[in-house]
Amino acid sequence: MSKPRTLSPLDRLLDSAQNAVSTVAGDPRAERANPGDATPDVVLDATERRHAAGLMRINHVGEVCAQALYIGQAAVARDPATRQQLLAAAQEETDHLAWCADRLRELDSRPSLLNPLWYAGSYAIGALAGLRGDGWNLGFVVETERQVEAHLEEHLQDLPEADARSRAILRTMKADEARHADDAEAAGARPLPPPIPRLMAAASKLMKSVAYRL
Repeated sequence: MSKPRTLSPLDRLLDSAQNAVSTVAGDPRAERANPGDATPDVVLDATERRHAAGLMRINHVGEVCAQALYIGQAAVARDPATRQQLLAAAQEETDHLAWCADRLRELDSRPSLLNPLWYAGSYAIGALAGLRGDGWNLGFVVETERQVEAHLEEHLQDLPEADARSRAILRTMKADEARHADDAEAAGARPLPPPIPRLMAAASKLMKSVAYRL
């Protein structure tokens, strides 16, 4: 049985570039069935549809950012096990990305126009976090996922009451994010210094405000 191929820094850079193009300009495919497919769609009025689309656009941007963060962190991770854990989580984020894109189309809307900017900034943050070492790398995963869990819970409460299809997607996403955080903690995540979570929360608040409209 042949050994898994060891990727060179150039290989990782090319993989990262391919992921960026696929995430921002492509049409990512989910490996799992869309949780919303089992829920009958309903006709929302124009106001409800715009609001649901704004929330799902925020969640789509969140998945673009998560994809970039994980890929950036994996590109510089020192431990192969940490790298594999990050890449496995990134694949589940690809599922989320595809599900949110599907729902935006159903709502006659579109992803954020600023997705290339969101991706580039998140990739840089992920790579910088990874360069601090795998403990910090995993700590960043924990904090990111806990904050994502919180905003998904907000959206579950804020979606139009009739939009059970979007709600089914967000419930599955929330469960996945919680598991990613738990796995990172179990793998040896280090708690981040107090200023970093606050800065992350402030950046997330700005992203949500812009992505709801653009």
